[in-house]
Amino acid sequence: MNTTLAGPDCTTMAEVRAGVDAVDRALIALLAERFAYMDAAARIKPVRAAVRDEARKAQVLANVRAEADARGVPEAVAAALWEQLIEASIAYELDAFDRRAR
Repeated sequence: MNTTLAGPDCTTMAEVRAGVDAVDRALIALLAERFAYMDAAARIKPVRAAVRDEARKAQVLANVRAEADARGVPEAVAAALWEQLIEASIAYELDAFDRRAR
């Protein structure tokens, strides 16, 4: 049974921490899903130079900023997190591409 409360319903730090832990588990699951797409991209892209796509990076950051704004999340915080996520994803994809090319 899921007893995790929504943030506004929490009245104790134990409830807050349980909620944060649940969100962290969900985020890790989503990261695993995202990195599976990086594996697919490394398999699909014909050349290593295609891995870094600055236009796509800008599009993703713009999408993140818009979604953050729509959900009341500080845009600068979301953009900074995604900047790191995108760069880590590119590094991962480059490694995946190199492993595939061997």
